[in-house]
Formats: sequence, structure tokens, C-alpha cells
Amino acid sequence: MSVQPEMTDLTARRVHPELVPAFASLPLLPDPYADIEATRREFHEMLASFPADRTGVCSERFGIPRTDGSVLSVEVYRPEGAVGAAPGSGGDALPAVLHFHGGGFALGRSLPGQDRVAVELCRELPAVVLTVEYRLAPEHRYPAGVEDCYLALEWAAGRAAELGIDPGRIAVAGKSAGGGLSAAVALMARDRGGPALAFQSLCVPDLDDRVGADGAADAEGAGEARVLDGRGVQTSWKHYLPEGTATAEAYAAPARATELSGLPPAHVLVCDLDPMRDAGLAYARRLMDAGVPVTVRNVPGAWHGFELYAADTGVAKEMAAHWTGQLRAALYPACPAVV
Repeated sequence: MSVQPEMTDLTARRVHPELVPAFASLPLLPDPYADIEATRREFHEMLASFPADRTGVCSERFGIPRTDGSVLSVEVYRPEGAVGAAPGSGGDALPAVLHFHGGGFALGRSLPGQDRVAVELCRELPAVVLTVEYRLAPEHRYPAGVEDCYLALEWAAGRAAELGIDPGRIAVAGKSAGGGLSAAVALMARDRGGPALAFQSLCVPDLDDRVGADGAADAEGAGEARVLDGRGVQTSWKHYLPEGTATAEAYAAPARATELSGLPPAHVLVCDLDPMRDAGLAYARRLMDAGVPVTVRNVPGAWHGFELYAADTGVAKEMAAHWTGQLRAALYPACPAVV
């Protein structure tokens, strides 16, 4: 039996011991852009075979008009029976989280009412959680997606009373591309004098279009990849940015922003073997230097998206608990954070 080449390289030797079995069984990553519609279709078929547990959670879909006459779809998740969870309940309003899905700016959209992250946050925080069906690349390149995310923030803040939301406790959150979109929306809200954000939760965020651009050797070498590498990151940016872009704007790649003061407190979580780790850590450091309160967490021996293949491991559960705990502490200041 042949030895999988990635198990002999430096990256493999750095994998967390609990994650080694999952790492060894990773499939080759296909090029999602070879047939993006087929990739999205397969993703939704996979989601349909594992429906989310919506116990204790209800949701409702809304359409937000864009200036061009098209409609942005948003799903609003609420805890069933929670105080302030329903419009007109008369109770105390709940905090809100705008959750922007990951997927390289090109896929990752959940089936209606089936966003697992939203359901879990809604139930565990608790909070009103809004998932945003922002326009996807490559059909809709920057700035379409991030403008949709910002439009959703304005809509939610403007209808806070109707949605049972406390306008003083609104956060943005996302993983990967969703983390990058969250950071960008925080910049936009500051620069445009938009709704005040209480928190930005950036999980393995895709913040910098320069990651992988130097062509440096990555964990997978010259062959096909089993984990996200620099080439994969560059492919995503190639399809997200407008053709011919030489230097990305800050609302596309927040790492390009020259001024970070005045932004909401942040939590930045990175994975040790993720090609986007250093960009995430650098952004966290720059936020700190600008006077923004920041909590940073690195998951040792983990690669980008490892929790999808090792959800039952202690490493994945600890990461999820920490991420959720930081959001809860930000939105419920009396609650201690998970360290």
C-alpha cells in the first residue's frame, strides 16, 4: 500500500494527534470552479441528506429590495418562546448576529431554514440570527456580495423593534470568506456612519488577497491538494475580485485597510496549518495597535475547515465552544467568556 505523500511532509508532522486519522483520510480537493453550478448542487445535496436540528428554533424569510430592483433574501432565526424573540412580544429584545456564510465567496449557501451555524447560535447564545444570501462569485464579483451584507445590516438595524432585536447588541460573524465579509462590513459601518456594531467575530477569516501570491511552497507541494493551500486561496480571489484588479480595495480585502481605529471589538480565531493564519494574526495585531479590543485564538495542529471532517473530536468541540463563548460574552457582558 502506498504512503500518502502529505503524511510525510512537515505539515503532516504538525497535525494535532487527535486529528491525524481525519487528516490521513482526506480526499483530494476538486477545483470548485471547473463547474461551479455542479459544485453548488452537490453541496446542497449533501446538506439535504443531513438536515439541521431546528429544535427550539423558528425562522422566517424576508426579501430586501436592492437599488436595481432585485431582492436580497435573508433568513431570520429566533428562539421559540424566548423573551423578545418574536415581534410585538413586549419583552426585552435579544441581541442579533448577522451570520455570513463561508465558501470562498462562491458557494456555501444553506438550504432555506437549514443554516446549522445560525440554528446553533440562535439556540445557544440565545440571539436573533440573520443569514444573508449574498450574491456569489464568479457571476457576481466584488463589491456585490459585501454590499449585500451591508444592506442586510442596515435593514436589520432599521427594523430592530419589529424583529425583537436590541440595536445596541448587533454583531457580525462568519467563517473563512464569511469572516472576511464580517471584517469588511465593520469597516463599511464605521466609514459610512452606519449602524453601530457591538462585535465582529472573525473565524479563520479570508482577509488578504495577497495570501499565496508569492508562490511559496505550501503543505501539499506541487500536486493536488487535500487541504486548502495558498494556490487555493489565490484561486478564490481570482474569481471574486473584478477581472484586471491589481490591488484589492479594503472592503474586498480588509487587510488592505490603512486605518483600523474606531472598529468594534473583535475575536480572531485562526488554525495553525491554515495558509490564511498569518494574515489573520497580522490583522488582529493591527487592530490591537489601533486600540481595538481583540481576543485571539490559534487552534494548534488544525487545518482550514478541519471541523467538517473531525466534528466529533475534542479539538473541534473546543474550537466551537470558544467561538460561541466569545460571542456570548460580547453580547451578554455579564456572562464569562470561554478561554
